[in-house]
Amino acid sequence: MDTKTTLRNNWTKEEIEEIYHLPLMELIYKAATVHREWHDPSEVQISTLLSIKTGGCPEDCSYCGQAARYHTDIKVQALLPTETVIAHAQKAKDSGSSRFCMAAAWREVRNNRDFDRVIDMVKGVNDLGLEVCCTLGMLTEEQAIRLQEAGLYAYNHNLDTSEQYYEEIISTRTFDNRINTINNVRKAGITVCSGGIIGLGETHRDRISMLLTLATMPKHPESVPINALARVAGTPLADNEKVDTWEMVRMIATARIVMPSSMVRLSAGRIEMTETEQAWCFMAGANSIFTGERETLLVTPNPGVSEDMQMLQTLGLKPMMKKETCC
Repeated sequence: MDTKTTLRNNWTKEEIEEIYHLPLMELIYKAATVHREWHDPSEVQISTLLSIKTGGCPEDCSYCGQAARYHTDIKVQALLPTETVIAHAQKAKDSGSSRFCMAAAWREVRNNRDFDRVIDMVKGVNDLGLEVCCTLGMLTEEQAIRLQEAGLYAYNHNLDTSEQYYEEIISTRTFDNRINTINNVRKAGITVCSGGIIGLGETHRDRISMLLTLATMPKHPESVPINALARVAGTPLADNEKVDTWEMVRMIATARIVMPSSMVRLSAGRIEMTETEQAWCFMAGANSIFTGERETLLVTPNPGVSEDMQMLQTLGLKPMMKKETCC
């Protein structure tokens, strides 16, 4: 379209609250309109997420089965060989993915041989022509620069929840630690992937507050994952209620309206959503999903690649191709 909704970084909490609490159908209509102004509504980016180092994390994130202190059935796995990761990336590309994300269960990046190996992985995946994303925990500006020079396109570092509720979920790092890492990523010239999780026991105001933090950054995150809590047996939040689909739709729609240029990613929790429920999320402005060739998203169940492709076909959607100029 010739005109677009204005891109803003000066949202107030009251404005976002008003959007969030709109009648659901009106909210979806507004979000779908904004989505069509900024994006091709027929395209969905397929992003593949691979756990390159699993479990044994010293953090105490209450939702995470990879925390060493919780008794879960998740097996600890050392950093994968570089050639194994590159083979996974090639398979993901062949299956229709245009973005490949590598996740390591680290609290922070350390300047050691493991980080050197991750640098080699980034170079190898970049050579395949995929958008390369990593999520490795906290990192310094210098480490971010190394990743950027290796070809890293995006760095994922979710806020998880609001600043006010954050200490109820995690005590081993602060909300400011997360903001500092995002700032280091920005300084290095890497695009930012940052969103959060709903279903942690937070209030609607917490969700709005999290969106406010993202939408008032000097530059919106290019990628905003919206996750429903994946309940993992053995974690403190294992008995939380399943997130209602309409709550996901409401979050996605609000994120779409206040951050119109961003990719809004329908992330964790899809395994408990029907095809129809996911379709509502796409209608509300989601334009990316995560897949995993082992039908997992990191360590939790996820729809398989073939199932996702069939869903897109049914809905008349198509995988997004990599765009060199895409933000």
